[in-house]
Amino acid sequence: MSEWISAVPAYLVVALVLILPGAAVIVTGWGWRSPGRLLLAPAVSATIAAVAASVAPLVGLRWSVLPLALVTLVVVGIAFLLRRRASADPRPAGPGTGVLALLALALAAVANAVNFARAFGAPGNIAQRFDNIVHLNAIASALQNGSASPFQIGSTSDIGFYPNAWHALTTLGAEMTGAAVPVAVNGANLAVVSILWPASVMALAGAFFAERRTAFIAAAALSTGFGAFPALFFNWGVLYPNLVGYAMIPAALAAVVTMLPERGTAALVRSALLVALLAGGTFLGHPNAFLSLLFFAAAVVITSAALRAITARTRGAVLSLVVSVVAFGLALAATLAVFRTGAEHSGWTPWQQLSQSLGEGLFVSPRGYNPTTLISILLIVAFFAVARRSRWLPAVMPFAVAVALFAIASGLRIDSPLRQLLTNPWYNDSNRLAALLPLMAIPVATLGAITVVDLARRAMRRTRAPRWIGVGAAAVGVLALFSVATGPNVRMALDQVFEAYAYTDSSLILSSDEEALLERLDSETPADALIAGSPRTGTSLALAFADREVTQKHVFGNPSPEVLFLNARLRDIDSDPAVCRTVDRLGVDYVLDFGTQDVIDQAGAAAYAGIQDLSPGTHLVLVDEQGPSARLFKIEGC
Repeated sequence: MSEWISAVPAYLVVALVLILPGAAVIVTGWGWRSPGRLLLAPAVSATIAAVAASVAPLVGLRWSVLPLALVTLVVVGIAFLLRRRASADPRPAGPGTGVLALLALALAAVANAVNFARAFGAPGNIAQRFDNIVHLNAIASALQNGSASPFQIGSTSDIGFYPNAWHALTTLGAEMTGAAVPVAVNGANLAVVSILWPASVMALAGAFFAERRTAFIAAAALSTGFGAFPALFFNWGVLYPNLVGYAMIPAALAAVVTMLPERGTAALVRSALLVALLAGGTFLGHPNAFLSLLFFAAAVVITSAALRAITARTRGAVLSLVVSVVAFGLALAATLAVFRTGAEHSGWTPWQQLSQSLGEGLFVSPRGYNPTTLISILLIVAFFAVARRSRWLPAVMPFAVAVALFAIASGLRIDSPLRQLLTNPWYNDSNRLAALLPLMAIPVATLGAITVVDLARRAMRRTRAPRWIGVGAAAVGVLALFSVATGPNVRMALDQVFEAYAYTDSSLILSSDEEALLERLDSETPADALIAGSPRTGTSLALAFADREVTQKHVFGNPSPEVLFLNARLRDIDSDPAVCRTVDRLGVDYVLDFGTQDVIDQAGAAAYAGIQDLSPGTHLVLVDEQGPSARLFKIEGC
């Protein structure tokens, strides 16, 4: 693990960015006494970073610590004004709750950081997956242009707007440390999985269960134990923007939960603004993360309103339920309509029968991941606890929604109207919906842990067991909970991540030979060189690895007619004068040829037949080569 020292600076920068701005806002607006509120700090920070990166170019600033600090000061100022009219959070009931929550977060951070560092293999490794081409090049382009706004990030793949929370954090880590793009990406991702993710889900557990110490400890431990999130997004896709957006969902939902019992106009306004801030940050993580939050918030609010209507039986309680149903119904209908995706993006097929998908969802074991026994036991205990006490329903209903969405996408036929209605905004992609399962399962499993602890305490009181037995049992319980970090559910997913990040001769994007050639480009080509090549073979990563401009930064997009012509005809450069004229118009200086190993292996690769498997000639001069298929040509004589 010593090789990971090179990624430590980028990790620390992103970690501090995730902690300090949000902590300043929370302490100013709510005080420091509530650990559950403080655990919202990383999600607040991620929101501030995304907003600051979006605003910076509008006021003529490069993306750096300066715009981050300025936006933080604005939000802190608003929090200060709100605090003057509303009281600080009370202390949690249990003594030492804050210290124990911090220790639990630290343990989860270490476990997740170590697990994922091992899965990544080395600090400079990249995920050999299709979407990683655009994410790596987006970071390099953001560094070149000094902007990580949604419009700059979108331009990498020729779209107008792309959610920028992950890119803002990662670009800042690279900018402040000078780390290579792959190293900065891995450092930032380790910060996300070790700080943002566990803190967020711990905040939700604290909100549901009155900031009990058991809730914080159990949620922290459980954040290390699932394969469907966050590990799946490092293998499927890869889906780095979804990673940040999904990691923020529990924190945003926690803000909704804590707003429900608020009384007084000032406190309600303060809580509502916090919900709006985190909902906006979730959207800037990824729009379908925002849609997921809307579904889960509807489940919590409507269930809570229904329980109040049943128990209170007052006109006000019934009216509150009706308003909640109507408001969320309209919001969900409008959002589902706006976020709909076209047939070319939503054609993912179901995986299995509905019954199997329900079973996989209930035990959070999609994609053939083996269930971890302890987690399964805690989930079963929680189901019994809810059956006995309906007051726990608000904590469980979001999980029911997550299971239903996953089952619909993975278990219903591809032409099902219900599937098209509800899961189309997630591209009907069962993987994206599988990743929602751990987010909402952790509060349920935490309820199971709380139930077990309460039963054990009652048993000890009845038997008048000595105190040291309770202390020993608590220590064993904590160790058992954190053992899920090595359970089969997450271990299977991490093994797949390791495979996704490995350099081999048949890697989908870059082989070890191709990666070595890219690393030499900065010494073999001038800084202003323009390099052509098929992005489907990884040549476009010359931008991310060597800061060299390329004719295409991503597989898709809208290349110019001249670029399309070269893709089809560059091999004819010695016999067709039109090729040389096109090269001159574009200003192409070099060509990277990585053979025909295609990242997608679809019919679209035929469009690049004229720029692959090239031979040296009068105009194509071989400059460097590595292995059998990685070659760099210089264009001369045009």
